[in-house]
Amino acid sequence: MLCSISALQAKPLAVRPGRRQAACSASAARRDGAAAASQSGLDRSTPQQQPQSPKRRVEAAALALAGGVTLSNGGSLQAQPDMDIDTAAFQDYRDNPPARKTKIVCTIGPTSCTREGLFQLADAGMSVVRLNMSHGDHASHKAVVDLVREYNSLGRGNLAVMLDTKGPEVRSGDLAAPLQLSAGDKVTFTIVEGADGTDNRIGVNYDQFVDDASVGDMLLVDGGIMSLQVERITDIALVPARCRPARCACRCRRRHLNIRGKSANLPAITDRDWADIRFGIEVGVDFYALSFVRDAAVIYELKDGTSAIGVLAKIESADSVEHLEEILDAVDGAMVARGDLGAELPVEEVPYWQSKIVQGCRRRGKPCIVATNMLESMIQNPTPTRAEVSDIAIAVREGADAVMLSGETAYGRFPFKSLDTMTTVARRTELSMLKYHGTRRLADQGLAEMFAYHAVTMANTLKTSLVVFSRKGNMPALLSHYRPDYPIYCFTENELVQRRMALYHSVTAIYMRFSEQQEVTFDRAIGMLKERGHAKGGQLVAIVQSGRQPIWRTASTHAIQVRAVPQDPAEDLSSDDEGGPVAKFPIQQQQPES
Repeated sequence: MLCSISALQAKPLAVRPGRRQAACSASAARRDGAAAASQSGLDRSTPQQQPQSPKRRVEAAALALAGGVTLSNGGSLQAQPDMDIDTAAFQDYRDNPPARKTKIVCTIGPTSCTREGLFQLADAGMSVVRLNMSHGDHASHKAVVDLVREYNSLGRGNLAVMLDTKGPEVRSGDLAAPLQLSAGDKVTFTIVEGADGTDNRIGVNYDQFVDDASVGDMLLVDGGIMSLQVERITDIALVPARCRPARCACRCRRRHLNIRGKSANLPAITDRDWADIRFGIEVGVDFYALSFVRDAAVIYELKDGTSAIGVLAKIESADSVEHLEEILDAVDGAMVARGDLGAELPVEEVPYWQSKIVQGCRRRGKPCIVATNMLESMIQNPTPTRAEVSDIAIAVREGADAVMLSGETAYGRFPFKSLDTMTTVARRTELSMLKYHGTRRLADQGLAEMFAYHAVTMANTLKTSLVVFSRKGNMPALLSHYRPDYPIYCFTENELVQRRMALYHSVTAIYMRFSEQQEVTFDRAIGMLKERGHAKGGQLVAIVQSGRQPIWRTASTHAIQVRAVPQDPAEDLSSDDEGGPVAKFPIQQQQPES
C-alpha cells in the first residue's frame, strides 16, 4: 500500500534557549560536576542580609524549609507580598516541617546505572526505579535490580522496581541517509520491505498501517516533531508530506509513528513483552507498567499469572481514555503517559485527561504517576524552564502519588540536578497545600475507611506522623488516600508490601518482624523511628489499629492511639511533657468485619 503525506509542521528537537530557573541545590551542582556548574552561570555568593519584618522572616523560613529556588540571574526566589502564601500556616509548621510526600520515579540508563550513580539518586530522593524495556537487555536490567536489592539491604532506604514494557509500537524503518525536505516535498510510507529513504520512500513495521489510516488523517513522527497529512492511500503505502519550513532534516530512522485520534490494532502485550514479563517475575520486580492498554481485558489477562506484582496501566492512547473507568477499576494504579497521549489526542486535551486520571485513581485509593517531559530541557541544560517547574507543581496539587523522570536521569547530562529540582519544587508546592486533606468518600465504605479518615484528621491536628502495622498494605494505602500533612510510617514483615509502599504518597515503609506481644512491637517500632531520625523524645505519634486483617486485636475492635515518644535519659525530663500517658480511643463494633 502506498501513502502520500504532507508535512504540515516540523518542530525542532531542542528547547528554545532563554532564561531558565535553576531550582537545584549546590550539592547537586557538585555531584553533576564543576563544568556543569559553570555552564549554568549561577552566582552562588551570599548576598548582604537585610533586616526582615516578622512576616518576611516567616516567609523566608518557609522557603528555607523547601530548600529554596535559585534563579539564573544569581538571586533567589523570595516570597513577595502578592504571592498566595498562608503565613499563619507556615508559622504553625515552622518548628516541625513535614517531609516531602510526593514520590519520584527515576528511569535508569547509561547515565545512572552504575552503583555510585544509582545510590546517589536513591539517597537524593528517588523512590521507584524504572526499567525501560524499550532499551537495554535483560542482563543490564538485572544488574540494576541487583543494585536496588543491595541498596535496600544496607538499610539506607526503600526502593521499588517498576518494569515498563515496550508495548506494540509502529515505527519507521532504517534510512540510507537523513532526508532533506523542503516545502511541497512528498514522502511515501510503505509496508514493502527494503524502503530506505531512497526516492523519499520510508518503510513501516506494521502491515495494517495502511488499513488504520484514512485520507486527511494527521500522521505524527515522534509525538509531533513532524506532522504530516495523508493525501492518498494505496494497497501498500500512505502518500503524505508537504513541509512548511523552507528546509528541514527528517531523521525518520526508527521513529515512533502515530495517527492522531486512532490506536493501532495491535495486541497490547507482544511476544517481546511476555518475555520481559517473565523476566520481571524471575528477578522479582514490584510493578509492571503496561504500555498502550486499550481496555480492562488485558489487565485481567496479565494479573492471572502475576497477582503478586502490581499492575499499572499507562494511559496513552485514544482507546485507553475511551475505556478509562473500566481500566482504573481493574488495575493497581495508573501512569499518565503524556507523550503518546498528546500524539493520539489534541494536545489541549492532555491536561483534562491528566486531571481525570489522577482524580480517578484518588477516588479508588490507587497510586498514580504523572510522567513524560516533566524536566525535558534538563536533559541538555542545567536549569529548568518556568513551565516545567509549574508542570511539577500542578501534578503535586492534583494529588499525584508520584512524578517521573525519564531521559533526564537515564541519559541526560544533569541527572542529579534534575532530581534535586523535582524534589525541591514538589516540597515547596506541598508546603503551600498544608490545609488540603483530600476527598471524603465515606458514604459506601467500611469502618476501616472511616478510621483512616479520622486518623489523618487527628494526626493533622496534632501535627504529627501516623504509625501503622500492616501485613497486606491495605491500611497504609487508605491513610495515603487522605493525604496527611506528615509521613505515614508503615511497619511490615512482608518485604513485598514494603517495596510496594514505595510508590504510595506519604508512606515510608520499614521492614520489621512482629512480636506476639503488641507492646513489645510498638516499643521496637518507636525505637526504630528514633534511631532513623523520624521521631524525637517527647513527640507524639498516632498509632492506627484497623484494617481487614486484625493484628493484636479482635476483628470487632478498632483503635487509634496517641503515644509520646520516650525521652532519652540524657534529655531534660523536667520540662512539661504534653504527651503524658497513652491516650486510647477504642470503638467496639457490634458485627465483625467482612
